[in-house]
Amino acid sequence: MSEPAGVIHDIGYQRYTGARLGRGAVFGALYLHGVRTVFGFGRSAKAKIFPWLVVGIVTLVAAGATAVRSQIGEVVLTYAQFADNMSWLVIFFVAVAAPELVSRDLRSGVLPLYFSRPLPRSDYPLAKLLAMVTALWLLLGGPQLVMFLGAAFTTQDGMRGVWNELLDLLPGLLYAGLWAAVFASIGLLIASLTGKRAFAAGGIVAVFLMTTPIVGILSILPSTTVNELAFLASPSTLVNGVGTWALGELLVSEGGGPPIGDFGPVYALAAVVLVAACVTLLLARYRKVATR
Repeated sequence: MSEPAGVIHDIGYQRYTGARLGRGAVFGALYLHGVRTVFGFGRSAKAKIFPWLVVGIVTLVAAGATAVRSQIGEVVLTYAQFADNMSWLVIFFVAVAAPELVSRDLRSGVLPLYFSRPLPRSDYPLAKLLAMVTALWLLLGGPQLVMFLGAAFTTQDGMRGVWNELLDLLPGLLYAGLWAAVFASIGLLIASLTGKRAFAAGGIVAVFLMTTPIVGILSILPSTTVNELAFLASPSTLVNGVGTWALGELLVSEGGGPPIGDFGPVYALAAVVLVAACVTLLLARYRKVATR
């Protein structure tokens, strides 16, 4: 009788007996990881340079505006104006951050792991989008808080002055949220189309910057209606238009904001439709993306 050819050894593997946290915990972990990725946490020192450089610039601008205000006693930059003036930095921030969130996963082929139970396909892009929106809102809202604290500690009107500053801050934070929602939805949609980060970054910058000349052309045509609707052609001027209508010309821009006439509600509706369309296309993209 022949001896057995092999031996089974017990090397101590055990079944998992802990709590199974489910879909909510997976979504939360993916969202938190996304926020950390945007700011370079858990990555190399090189990956932290650009996001924190941008954070440093916007914070420095906010601190400078606060210092000047404390010296001359006049507001040199409102909270909403700050979001407007920093929008060009937000474009490049999105161009770097969005590919890091989704393009790397496409290129490395890890999506089958994410789409294993209990994470549905829709949760992955939504968690990434929420992380991007949060990061952009912190990027614009954090410096506004610095401006608020500086104004609150230097006000001559006591608690009433602090309250008035708070009433100015809240619309500014909401306006920053609008910038974050529009820019994040567009940037993440473009980045989700390719696994090459350089192509994704170039596409994002192109969409934001190449639409600006269209606005310029439409705004000089011999038609008042076309001129007032011209700012719908670019995401940046679209958000400016919503801010001009919702917050008032003096609050949004020193130059009075874009001349949108009575089309403020149209701009607000267009912003909502744009974000909804981008989110819908983003979800459709991940319903069809290959997982093998």
